[in-house]
Amino acid sequence: MRKRAMKPPEKATGTGFYQTPRLRARRRAEARLKACGLGAIALAALALAALLGSVAVKSTRAFSESHITLPVYLDAAKIDPKGSGDPRLIRRADFAGLVKKALRATFPDVRKRKEKRALYGLVSGGAAHALATRVAADPALLGQTLDVALLASDISDLYLKGAYGKLRAEPVKGRLSAVLDGSRVHLSSSAADFAPVLASLRATLLKKATRLRAQAGRQHAGALEYRARAAAAATARARTDNAALAAGRETARDRLLAQAGAIEARARIPQGAEALDGTLPSVLIEVAGGWIRLTKLSASRAEGRIYAPISAPLSEWPAATQNWRLLVNDTPENARKVSDRQTVWLEVLRARGAIERRFDWRLFSASDSREPELAGLWGAIVGSFWTMLVTFTLAFPVGVFGAIHLEEFAPKNRLTRFVEVSINNLAAVPSIVFGLLGLALFLGVFGVPRSSPLAGGLVLALMTLPTIVIATRAALRAVPPSIREAALGVGASRMQTTFHHVLPLAMPGILTGTIIGMSQALGETAPLIMIGMVAFIVDVPHGVLDSATVLPVQVYRWSDFPERAFEARTAAAILVLLGFLVLMNLLAVVLRRRFERRW
Repeated sequence: MRKRAMKPPEKATGTGFYQTPRLRARRRAEARLKACGLGAIALAALALAALLGSVAVKSTRAFSESHITLPVYLDAAKIDPKGSGDPRLIRRADFAGLVKKALRATFPDVRKRKEKRALYGLVSGGAAHALATRVAADPALLGQTLDVALLASDISDLYLKGAYGKLRAEPVKGRLSAVLDGSRVHLSSSAADFAPVLASLRATLLKKATRLRAQAGRQHAGALEYRARAAAAATARARTDNAALAAGRETARDRLLAQAGAIEARARIPQGAEALDGTLPSVLIEVAGGWIRLTKLSASRAEGRIYAPISAPLSEWPAATQNWRLLVNDTPENARKVSDRQTVWLEVLRARGAIERRFDWRLFSASDSREPELAGLWGAIVGSFWTMLVTFTLAFPVGVFGAIHLEEFAPKNRLTRFVEVSINNLAAVPSIVFGLLGLALFLGVFGVPRSSPLAGGLVLALMTLPTIVIATRAALRAVPPSIREAALGVGASRMQTTFHHVLPLAMPGILTGTIIGMSQALGETAPLIMIGMVAFIVDVPHGVLDSATVLPVQVYRWSDFPERAFEARTAAAILVLLGFLVLMNLLAVVLRRRFERRW
């Protein structure tokens, strides 16, 4: 009988098995699955890092504050004319007026009312209160001139941190000459030092013209669309309305094109001078201890106004000097809160060493405020503590005892099954529904004080209760039945078996579920907004019946404020909230590892 030729075996792998096509396909599928899993983990880690990194970067400006040191004369005749030394009378004195007087003494050339208001805006409104507190605590300071570190306002602080652009120094080679003409100064340089700045300004103008032409193109597209709708309209009214809309778009298009053409013509004049308004980058000159803000610029000549007095009168100023700096702020004056005058004043103070940056302890020790530099998180932290205390006090015992009854004592019938299904469904109910329930029941029926930690704790307890019940029942089921059988075998009752043997072994899982539920409650915002905890609260709550707010609501409120300084404070509050959540989850892990037993 003829033997059939056998196919030689494939090469053996390192495992000792022959690698058949099916085995190779299975291993490729496993490799693809592993790669997909690793890719998903990497993508999630990247997203988390991007989120936390963005929040951390934005919060850096909130952890420091700027102070402006000025000599302040504490006039005893105005602060305490009777010499009583009573702190209450001292606090009522006009310390804001003393701060303003110190600012005027530092910049005596500021005389106009509008300029004075801008000068006073360098310092926070809370600086006078801090000075009053210091003097009231030590009346012996009266009659002295003190170097007081005054808290800078939010716009000053943001500028000093670079939020409103930085002054960029341009290289200069020539000698600068100046001629005074009334309130204006005519400047000239022996070299074309202004030419690079002029070219940059014209490039900015051309970009602006390009944006205007793009807007005109969108208006033109809208006009064509409305013309087409007017032509296809079925009624005369629709035809008239669409024709009017098309005409409006065409008018806007023509206006934008005219503006773009004028700007382009202005930017392409080869030897022309450029007028500097608030829509263009600001150009400043520092010379002989003074500051000049340029209003007109050509390649080698310029015009400007003196914003900080020069150390010597122009009549005595040398006809030519090389000790000058040309500075540019690429952020236009109209696009920032800090004016060019305030910029000059802050730079003068910085040059004198009168500006200091400190760690912002106020962020963690003060309550909320309308002024960003005075706003803090302490009131929200205390409010969160009282709210979480009420939540834990109500939800933990009710949830644990309810789960014990359902799992260990309740008969298995339709009623208990209905309760179990209801608890599972409550765990998936949106949190705002609990807020509506609290608004209608606790505030409307029982008269619980609005915006109080008691109201917030009641609502969050209802929301957390299903989570605690489900976690407790799962922990009780995880206890081996042999524990119950052994306790019952030696004569223990059902109650003794449950509370002396089963509950202690299930406690790590119960605590873990409880802390996770409390962490979820700590991060809730919607139900608390419904019961009024979004109100502006200045005082720190001292009990569960006082008006209060919580950290998530504080984040929500600050994110809605228009002041730019609140952006950094919002990010800092988010970091604080995330820190509390991480600590609570770490506590859950530690408790589980500390009390967990293996059978």
